[in-house]
Amino acid sequence: MIKILLSFMILSATLLASMTNEYPSQKILDSKIPIVDIRTPGEWVETGIVENSITIMFWDERGGYDVNAFLTELNKKVDTKKPFALICRTGSRTSIVADFLAKKLHYDVINILGGIVYLKAAKLKTVPYEK
Repeated sequence: MIKILLSFMILSATLLASMTNEYPSQKILDSKIPIVDIRTPGEWVETGIVENSITIMFWDERGGYDVNAFLTELNKKVDTKKPFALICRTGSRTSIVADFLAKKLHYDVINILGGIVYLKAAKLKTVPYEK
């Protein structure tokens, strides 16, 4: 009986976590869902950021990354027990990170498809990045 209950609890936790893909829209920008921008500081300066987004670089300019440092910063700034969204330049980097966070850590993550490029093409508002 204990094995069945434990198996059910593990399965339930896995089912509750998910990664969804969503194109940027005014609806998601107006929602209270935190948006984490995983691009580099240079990219934030170049294009601006989504207003009130949380800037936490995942890959650096050379393609290096530190998963533990990213997760430490993410868990300091975001309630990962609730849904949150990830944005990058085109959606390529966030698809990898969102998938990892959902499958391995059971976070409920929204991958913003098309990234900041799509958002700007759709004429959705960005603000200048301030250090």
